[in-house]
Amino acid sequence: MASSTNQAVESIERPADVSRWNYLRVGGLAALTEAAIYVAGIMYFLVVLDFTNVTGPLQQVELFVANQTSLYAMNLLIYVVFGVVLVALVLALHARLKNNAPMLMVATTAFGLIWAGLVIASGMIANIATGVVVDLYGTDPTQATTVWLAVSPVIDGLGGGNEIIGGIWTLLVSVVALRARALHRALNYVGLVVGTAGILSAIPALGEIGGGIFGLTQIVWFIGLGILLLRASRREAASVPQ
Repeated sequence: MASSTNQAVESIERPADVSRWNYLRVGGLAALTEAAIYVAGIMYFLVVLDFTNVTGPLQQVELFVANQTSLYAMNLLIYVVFGVVLVALVLALHARLKNNAPMLMVATTAFGLIWAGLVIASGMIANIATGVVVDLYGTDPTQATTVWLAVSPVIDGLGGGNEIIGGIWTLLVSVVALRARALHRALNYVGLVVGTAGILSAIPALGEIGGGIFGLTQIVWFIGLGILLLRASRREAASVPQ
């Protein structure tokens, strides 16, 4: 009886968020996963598919036909899995920073979740559209190309053509962290660059440059963020009496 009482008291006194899988650890692993997905996507499209040298829409469709299975898997990874993992990271950062700027973090988290939803939707549309285009190509390559020309702007508009929503989220996270003197000052300044580049990518004349800077610098930001969150998780777990 005494043993059961002691265990109950211990479970009450020990905070739930400092267990091995507390929100900081989950957020840190999520950030590192996002960085890894970014790198995998860049390597696949630039190195494996050599997508930058594919200029015309018909060539793109032919590339999809030749690489349908791997393209489906990669779209699932860089859009759907990325978006799902992003939800975990957004919520972890909300829990970490909400006490420093409650109202601003509500808006920040809203933009983060909107971005995750747009990325997931983009990936689902991309895979369905690619399947339709590949099926059409067997009977009518011209119609398949026309369908791709109609659908690709939708995919780009939701999750790839501009990064304004992701840019706003990253910028706001960095602003809150700077105000709260949380995370690391250098990382927060990197986040400001990432966020600004993402917002600028919505301007047609700066879309390609802004999008490129956004993607490359966000890899650095995700890696730094993941390391900092994992370190904070270990410190918090070590500070709890066993």
